[in-house]
Amino acid sequence: MGLVGSPLTATYAHPRSTPTRFLPAISTMASSYKNRVPYYPLPQSSGLPWMPDSYYKTASINPTLAPFSKSSQNLTSSEKLPFIPNRTSLCIRYTPDDWYKSNLTNYKGSETSRRNAERLRADTDRLIQDKYQETRKTQVENTKTLGERVNDIGFWKSELCHELDEMIGETNALTDLKKRLERALAETEAPMQVARECLLHREKRMGIDLVHDDVEKQLFAEVDLIRSCQQRMQQHLEKARDQLVSNRAAQHELEKDLANKQAAHRIDNKCHHLRNTSNGIGYYQGVERIDATISVPESWVKFTDTNILRSQSERAGSAKLRDTIENLLEVTANEMWHQFKEVNVAFTNRIAETADAKSKIQTHLAQTLQEIFQVEMNIEAIRKAIRDKEPVLKVAQTRLDERTRRPNVELCRDTAQLRLVNEVYEIDKTIQSLQQRLSDAEDMLQELLRAKSILEHDLGVKANSLFIDQEKCMGMRKTFPSTARLVGYV
Repeated sequence: MGLVGSPLTATYAHPRSTPTRFLPAISTMASSYKNRVPYYPLPQSSGLPWMPDSYYKTASINPTLAPFSKSSQNLTSSEKLPFIPNRTSLCIRYTPDDWYKSNLTNYKGSETSRRNAERLRADTDRLIQDKYQETRKTQVENTKTLGERVNDIGFWKSELCHELDEMIGETNALTDLKKRLERALAETEAPMQVARECLLHREKRMGIDLVHDDVEKQLFAEVDLIRSCQQRMQQHLEKARDQLVSNRAAQHELEKDLANKQAAHRIDNKCHHLRNTSNGIGYYQGVERIDATISVPESWVKFTDTNILRSQSERAGSAKLRDTIENLLEVTANEMWHQFKEVNVAFTNRIAETADAKSKIQTHLAQTLQEIFQVEMNIEAIRKAIRDKEPVLKVAQTRLDERTRRPNVELCRDTAQLRLVNEVYEIDKTIQSLQQRLSDAEDMLQELLRAKSILEHDLGVKANSLFIDQEKCMGMRKTFPSTARLVGYV
C-alpha cells in the first residue's frame, strides 16, 4: 500500500473473465445439475457446449456386433438370412472368439473412457482450484486496491475539510472587517460635516477678520485629508467585496469537491466492505463494458490539488487584504485625529489672538473715550475763556469810543489812549488764538470720535469672530469620533 495522499496509478479496465473449458459432472440423475446457477449466457469463445445433451451424445455407446455389422452392411434385404420364427435346430451366429473379442473390446473401451474421465476429473479439479485461487487472489487485490482508494479519498476529504474550515473562517473574518470598514467610512461623515460647517460659519466673519488665517488653512487641510481617507476606504471596500466574491467562489468549489468526495468515499467504502456473502449483490449484465470514468488518478489528484491551491491563494490574498485594511484604519484614524488636534490648536491660538485684540481694542476705546471727555472739557474751557474775554473787550472798546468824543485839543494820544488801543489788539489777538485753539480742539474731537467709531466697529468685528470661532466652531468640535469608532469597532 502506498502512502496516504500519494497519487496512485490505477487502471480503469475491468478484469477479463477467464473462460472455463471443462465439462460438468455427469450424473445419472437429472436433478444433480439442475438449478445450480441462474441463466447467464457465456461468451461465444467459451468451449462449453450449449446443451448438456452433447455430453451424453459424445459419451454414449451403441453396442453392435462389429463382425456382423461389417458383413451385413453390403447385403440387400433379399440376401439377408431369412427369419425363422420357429427355431428347432441350432443356428450358430458368432464364434466364442468373436464373443470374447467383443467383450474385450467393450472392456478396453470402458477402461479408456474411465481413464479419460479420470483425467478429465483430475484436470477439472485442478482447474477449479487454480481458478478459485486466481479469483480469490484477484478479489483480495481488488479489495486492497479499493481500501487504498478509500484511504486516498479520506485523505483528500480531510484536506478539503481543513481547507474549507480555514476558508470559511477567513471569509467570516474578512466579512467582519468589511463591516468595520463600512462603519469607519460612515463615521468620517461627521468630521467632514463639522469641518465644512466651520468653514461656512467663518465665511460670516466681517471686515478685516475675513482673513485666510492658519485656522482656515488647517480646516481646508482637514477637509482634504478626510476626503482622501474616504477615497482610500472606499477603494479598499471595493477590494474587500471583490475578494469576498473570490473567496466564496473558491469555497463553493471546495464544498462541491468535498460533496463529491463524500459520495465517492461512501460508495467505495461500501464496495470495499462487500463480500461474497453480502446482501444486495447481483448480476449486472454488460456492466464491465461500460466505462463511465472521466478522469485518471493524476487528473483526479490535480483537480483537488488545484482547488486547494486556489483556496490557499485566495485565502492568502484575503489575509493580506485584511492586514492592509487594518493598517489603513489605524493610519486614517491617526491622521484624522492628528489633523483634528492641529485644527483645534489653530482655533485656540486664533481665539487667543482675537481675544487679545478685542481686549486691546477695549482698552484703546476706553482711553479714547476718556480723551474725548477731556477734549470736550477743554473745548468748554476754551469757549468759556472766549466768553470771559468779551466783557473786557467791550470795556476797552467802550473806553476808546467814549474818548473819541473828547473836544478839540483834548483828543490827545496819551498813554491811556495807547494802552487802550494795545489792550484792544491784545484782546482781539487772544480771542483769535482761543478760537483757533477751539477749532483745533473740535477737529481733534471729531478725529477722536472717528477713532471711537472705528474701535467700536472693530470691537464688534472681533466679538463676532470670537463668537464664531469660540462658540460655534469650537462648540461643534468639542466632540470628535473616538479611535474605536474611527476604526469601525463601534
